[in-house]
Amino acid sequence: MTINHRLPHFVIIGAVKGATTWIHNQLRDNPAVYLPAPEPHFFSQEYDCGLDHYRRFFDGAAPGQMLGEKSADYLAHPLAAARMASILPQARLVVQLRNPVDRAYSDYKMLFRRGTVTQGPEAYLDGRPSDQPRFLEDGLYARHLRRWLDHFSADQIKIILFEDVKAAPEQTVATVSAHVGAPCHYSKQVGASPRNDSSERFLPLPVRTALAPLKDAARPLRGNSMFEKVRGLFARQIQYPPLPGALRTRMMDYYARDIDDLETLIGRDLSHWKQKSRLAA
Repeated sequence: MTINHRLPHFVIIGAVKGATTWIHNQLRDNPAVYLPAPEPHFFSQEYDCGLDHYRRFFDGAAPGQMLGEKSADYLAHPLAAARMASILPQARLVVQLRNPVDRAYSDYKMLFRRGTVTQGPEAYLDGRPSDQPRFLEDGLYARHLRRWLDHFSADQIKIILFEDVKAAPEQTVATVSAHVGAPCHYSKQVGASPRNDSSERFLPLPVRTALAPLKDAARPLRGNSMFEKVRGLFARQIQYPPLPGALRTRMMDYYARDIDDLETLIGRDLSHWKQKSRLAA
């Protein structure tokens, strides 16, 4: 079921903050499928490490399992498509897209809670040069998809919208499973929809920084009732700087042309992305 010895049959390529973790976890819970964690980032950040480095991400797979991986930064990376096509030319690709304004704000909140960004969203999302251009540029989906279509056929790429996941999670899993060629397996344990950043509780930044060296060791404990109970004693809901309505409008103007292009490219009505009302982020 693999394209080559210990190389993936399918890849979830993005977008960042587009619910890719949710579909990754759904597929990872399928006993017929193996996906590594954390994300390999091979075709974006680790390409110079060589193919043997990439293969090692799949060492944990059992015989007969279909191999896949998720690295959400691939979609927007300028070299990832060409690199992947040279090694995995027959790969089945999955792309999950979210209203680009909501995606950018959600991405901002992720880096805000990590302490990577410290200013309000106006400093990064207003179309001016900043040290985090990814917030806006990663949401230019049509531009990025055209680059992937230069290297992969349209039938190799399955486009899923964030709204599809929210409205019909089981059907979304079935659609993605059929696309990659895996038996359908919907995990109730993973949940019916992606988590909401605004309601999620996190350890305070100084605590997370102090515990960072133990992150890999603690990963298998996640979900353990005692571990989660101890974590809950310290976790707090983060207060994020809000996205001002005027800034949201300017961001919508920034993305308007790309959204029009995307509608044509994928054959989906995206008029709900053009509405002024604020979606949950």
